[in-house]
Order: sequence, then structure tokens, then C-alpha cells
Amino acid sequence: MKSYKARGIVLHTLKYGDSSMVVQMLTDTHGRQSYMVQGVRSTRGRGSKMALLQPLFAVEYEGLESPRMELHRLRELHSGILLRTLPYDVRKSTIALFIAEVLYRLIEEREANEPLFEFVWSSIEALDAMQEGVANFHLWFLANLCGFLGFHPGNNYHAHDYFDMREGLFSAIMPLHDNALTPEYAALFADLLDYNVASLASLTLNRQQRVEMLSRLVEYYSLHLDNISRVRSIGILQEVF
Repeated sequence: MKSYKARGIVLHTLKYGDSSMVVQMLTDTHGRQSYMVQGVRSTRGRGSKMALLQPLFAVEYEGLESPRMELHRLRELHSGILLRTLPYDVRKSTIALFIAEVLYRLIEEREANEPLFEFVWSSIEALDAMQEGVANFHLWFLANLCGFLGFHPGNNYHAHDYFDMREGLFSAIMPLHDNALTPEYAALFADLLDYNVASLASLTLNRQQRVEMLSRLVEYYSLHLDNISRVRSIGILQEVF
């Protein structure tokens, strides 16, 4: 049995037997990986480990793998990011559930993807530290995640452009189909791609604009990745923001 040290981001958990759990994580060493965690649901003092296995929690751990085991094993689990606000702020925890589900549905690769992993890890740190602009964070995350999934816009935005979601291109001319962003939302999409997290507070959107932009981003994803339709937390996010 081979051991390794790694960092991981919890995406999904599933009860297994009376006291164990299967944990799906995005990891820096193995891409998306499944782990068997034994005794985590036991009443004998394992509550601290259970508390770390929440959606989008970042952890450091020792993993065990063997050719004879279908699932890796997980032990020596520690917090990778000291979360000060995310677990206690309903807005941030709702966004965390959404992001974790998006990653769980869309990422299947079993190979390490360092740029993607570091983007998600730093996004968790940024969300936890945010004081203003939280309501726009999920839009910023989705807009920027697409670049790591292979369908970042293929050209630069210019004032009054449309955005052709089928082709992934900004266009001065309205596309001859419905899968396009109007100039208003194409400009917003370009801002989300250009802004860093600290700038999100200056993005003044009302609830209707956020709901519409989320719907259009989901539409953009659906043209390239089928599994986005299975993300159930989209409706919850639209109700909160």
C-alpha cells in the first residue's frame, strides 16, 4: 500500500455502512478522486473529521492507494484553509454548496490539473475573506471556471458586442440564433472575466440581473457540457440572490 500527501477540496459525500463514508474530492495530485473514510460517522470521538468533510472545505491529508483497492483510503486529515466566515454566513455557505456541486457534476478527470486546482483553492480563500460583493461571487466563479474547462471566449470584448454562446465569441453583429448574450449581458460577462475578486463589490447588479446572468451562464455551460443540467442547487442560489 502506497501513501502520499495531498491537498483536496470536498465535493460530495455518501454514507457507506453504519460508520463509514465515501468522499469525492478534487485533489492536487490525482484530479478527482474517491476516498473511503472509515469510522468517520462513529460516535467514538471522530466528530472533528466529520466536520472537515463538508462541501467545498479545503483539507490536507495522507492518502493510501493500492492496486487491490478500488477506492483510495484517507487518513491524517487536517484543515487546509482556516475558514473564518464561510461555514457561518448563509450567503457564502449557499455559494459553497453550489460550487461544490458544479465541480462534482462537471469534473471527471483522474489526472492532476494544477491550474484548475489552484484556481478553486484560491477561490475558497477569497470567498471566505470577502466582506463586500459576495452576491456576485458565483457569477464570477462560473465565468472564470469555463476557461479551465475548455470553452473560454475565443476573442476580446469590444463595446456594444454581443456574445455568441455557440461559437464562444464576442461579435459586433447579433448572431442568427437565440444562444447569445445581448450587449448588456455580454458587457457584464466581459467584466466578470476581467475583474478580480476584490473588484466585485463595485459591480452593482440588482437581483433580476443576477438571476438572468446566472441563467445565461448555465445556458452557455449547457451548450458545451451536458451535466450542468443536473446541478440542483441552481434554484436555491436564485432564491438567495
